[in-house]
Amino acid sequence: MVSFKTGPALYESLRAVINDPDIDELILVDNGNLEPARARLSEYVFRFERIRLVQGHGNIGFARGCNYGARLARGDYFLFLNPDALIEKGAARQLIEAGMDSQTPWIAGGMLRDIHGQEQRGARRGAVTPISAAVSFTPLYRLPGLRSLHREQDPLPDGPAPMPVTSGACMMMSRASFNALGGFDENYFLHVEDIDICRRVWKMNGKVIFVPNAKVMHYGSTSSARTQDVEAWKLYGFIRYFWNYSDKPWAKFLTALSIPLMGVAIMGRAWYLAIRKGITGA
Repeated sequence: MVSFKTGPALYESLRAVINDPDIDELILVDNGNLEPARARLSEYVFRFERIRLVQGHGNIGFARGCNYGARLARGDYFLFLNPDALIEKGAARQLIEAGMDSQTPWIAGGMLRDIHGQEQRGARRGAVTPISAAVSFTPLYRLPGLRSLHREQDPLPDGPAPMPVTSGACMMMSRASFNALGGFDENYFLHVEDIDICRRVWKMNGKVIFVPNAKVMHYGSTSSARTQDVEAWKLYGFIRYFWNYSDKPWAKFLTALSIPLMGVAIMGRAWYLAIRKGITGA
């Protein structure tokens, strides 16, 4: 679990993990919480032996923080869980059971729900390409024959099902899978590292699995970090992702042409949210 100015949701997330006897240890990578939060975290470490707190390294980014925690882990399975995500008891075991018979590498992702119990966007997605992204983030997906890469409106599968992309907010893999993949790509500071690692699983003939019964309530966007900063890292992540996987000159040319459009779409939304928050206070 990697935390940066997460807020009160962090302690709910910690309690949910502690209450699950299937989870042997929790490594909390503190990327720079404020001093009152750090003092409270120290109390949690004193009370619960299963929590290991890593501090003092500054904000090294989400991907690098995940890798840092994994290197310290003792278990054979790694669950990467957002600090504002409340995992239901038994969900971690279901994720392991969904993937343990798969060829290495494998990733199993949980079912993210909002505070109202509705499936959250991002838990299951189709393949992320420049075209699918353009369709999904514009009204184009409403046209006949086109489809959004987001799958939360699709019927839920009866059980674990292959999926091109699952969310890094709740992502399980074996130690062997993590090692085979080399962990998360640390060139992604925040956002898109989960899309990247899922793509690498499929390229290595592994499997990414969506597990609908492994339920997690995910608040989302609880960090006090500036929305514009967060979205700027998302923009950088998408540019890097599309550039890396554009293996033809024409594809790289189209990626370069799409950068201004991505910038307007992502940063425009960031400023809209920031202005609305400033006006409404919520």
